[in-house]
Amino acid sequence: MEKGTEILSMKNITKIYSNGVLANSHVDFSVGSCEIHALLGENGAGKSTLMKVLFGIEQPDEGTIGFLGKQVKIGSSDDALKLGIGMVHQHFKLVPSLTVAENIVLGKEPKKHGFLDRKKAVEITKELSERFRFDVDPSACVQDLSVGKKQKVEILKALYRDVKLLILDEPTAVLTPQETEELFEQLNKLREAGLTIIFISHKLNEVKQICQRITIMRHGKSVGTYDVAGLTVEDISRLMVGRDIILDIDKKAAKPKEARLFVKDLSCKNEAGRQSLDGISFSVRSGEILGIAGVEGSGQEELVELITGMKPLDQHGGEIRLRAVLPNGNEVESEPVSVRGLSVKQIRQKGISYIPEDRMIYGCAGHVSIRENLISSIYDSKEINSGLFLNQKKIGQWVHNAVENYDIRCDSALDEIGMLSGGNMQKVIVAREFSTNPAVLIADQPTRGVDVGAIEFIHRKIVEIRDQGCAVLLVSADLNEVLELSDSILVMCQGKISGYFPFAKKVSEEELGYYMLGVKKQPEEELRRAYSEE
Repeated sequence: MEKGTEILSMKNITKIYSNGVLANSHVDFSVGSCEIHALLGENGAGKSTLMKVLFGIEQPDEGTIGFLGKQVKIGSSDDALKLGIGMVHQHFKLVPSLTVAENIVLGKEPKKHGFLDRKKAVEITKELSERFRFDVDPSACVQDLSVGKKQKVEILKALYRDVKLLILDEPTAVLTPQETEELFEQLNKLREAGLTIIFISHKLNEVKQICQRITIMRHGKSVGTYDVAGLTVEDISRLMVGRDIILDIDKKAAKPKEARLFVKDLSCKNEAGRQSLDGISFSVRSGEILGIAGVEGSGQEELVELITGMKPLDQHGGEIRLRAVLPNGNEVESEPVSVRGLSVKQIRQKGISYIPEDRMIYGCAGHVSIRENLISSIYDSKEINSGLFLNQKKIGQWVHNAVENYDIRCDSALDEIGMLSGGNMQKVIVAREFSTNPAVLIADQPTRGVDVGAIEFIHRKIVEIRDQGCAVLLVSADLNEVLELSDSILVMCQGKISGYFPFAKKVSEEELGYYMLGVKKQPEEELRRAYSEE
């Protein structure tokens, strides 16, 4: 198809879910051939639903889809793939125990005598990898690959199915700057080879860098389609949210005091018996945001699980201590206490709050109300629980204040939290976790999958709680977030600390990337500065 010719035309797409939520309202969306076209919008704007309709995961209540000049009916993902529409999801759909070649041909396997022809599968993978200049080993086991390599496998999987249109959902969310640059080079080569790409991202600088046009959605409707070259990042933010957004984090220099969280010689093996943490040590001080950067799978998940009690420390080496909150709730103990042997609830009672990476699995109960989710951390406190009854008046006032102060946009606090957009759901979790005046806050990917408006708000609240004296441990795959929000930075690589930067402003994104990949590592004496008993 000639470059620039319309390859996709979605007309009047309307989708109403069974709970009455209007996700898409008469949306028009078109894409030209051989372009990288961004689809942007706040959480809840309707872009995910629109792509689910295009990929056959959801069926529209109204509207038509034209593809390659013909009106089509897409009843399933198989239908979409047969038409030439592929999708790489934010969370990869790979089988970890299979090889690269086996994953690529899965569902469309070359056969020999009725069985998988592994030799042919390897040949296919090699040919694809060489043609599109994707450096992957067909025989490698997927579970041993870096995140960047796994993403290449996902893209090759789609290319093997001869897709003409590829949807990429948050493709750079867990990549280092170097991996992102490499991905962009390959996407441009794919575009030049005739592939059309729909690019979904919250990273507006990347949209400016890689995309030719953007379509912006707001409140289930299309705001319009624009040439990227004519817009600034601020213009795009304004179109997405409907107001000016402060993209730079406004915060004063940190004034750290006593250390509150101590991690000493922490080691841990994962379920497969591999060393996921290897003798790491650091501390986090009151009034400080310590950011942890690292490619996914470098040990951050296990670290957070051990600190919060989600993974019992008893079964692993090293020590985690905490200066616990005193019963008056306003001071911390002079001597730190070990969390070894403590349950999740006991650790929380000592003064740790936790914003989990996966808000749906660990952050909230999706089928209960906003109100119930908000009070789930304080329901047994003496302030609202007499032992026999809950003080409904106090609860009502507390919930009202949380909804107001944290700008939680809902019809009623009695609504199910699962009906909220991702950004508002995250605000509920932030409101709950900040409400207990914690000594330490563990913020694990606090803005992942959240739009620019909610990101701005959550960042401001994290800085506020730091200024109130909380010690904040920030774990994020978004390097811009780590650099902007952190006062000091630790870099993790393969379960070890590879770099410590006491002044976040003095390190670049590119430099962090080298430490994340293990290309660079600081001497041990420099790394020891990350730990303080004071």
